[in-house]
Amino acid sequence: MNKKTPLRPQLWSDRPVEETISVYDDWAQNYDDEITERGYRTPARIARAMQGRLNPEAEILDFGCGTGISGRALTGAGFATIDGTDISPRMLEIARGKKLYRKLWLGEAGAVPAEPGTYDAIVAAGVVSLGAAPPETLDHLMEALAPGGLLALSFNDPTIADDRYGARLDGWVADKRAELLLREHGPHLDDLDMGADVIILRRL
Repeated sequence: MNKKTPLRPQLWSDRPVEETISVYDDWAQNYDDEITERGYRTPARIARAMQGRLNPEAEILDFGCGTGISGRALTGAGFATIDGTDISPRMLEIARGKKLYRKLWLGEAGAVPAEPGTYDAIVAAGVVSLGAAPPETLDHLMEALAPGGLLALSFNDPTIADDRYGARLDGWVADKRAELLLREHGPHLDDLDMGADVIILRRL
């Protein structure tokens, strides 16, 4: 693998959800090795950011859990009760084998993933982003939280450059439906010199 080359040509561009599922299904077997070799930092950054903001016994939904990289980061940060959902069946197969999650299920694109109050926090590492989930996914995640619930997510550099995502986030804060607790830029993929904002919102 040559450094500084794209992970996959299909990433970071708009496409139909069926194509997104196909991309991640095809990638599932090699995903962990490739993404780790590239220096994928965002899940660990999110997990660290949640420490001190969330009780270790809190119930967390890892939305877009993929192969479980985010779940492993959360477990390593001391969180004990994590469920996961993803729209890629093959990614879920890999995650299931890691035995990190209380339960796992195949999600449905565009659906609110839980009833409000089911989870104390939802983590979406690298999910609400250009080429993965569209901007309105942020609405679905916030709607799955009761007041006081936390949403932790990330916007990588290509997503930050797409004004639709920032506008969705800013709308929740401007309308006083959410409080922005953290927005911090830092490393995302070392090989590509790509950064990401780690963002934490509290539902009001």
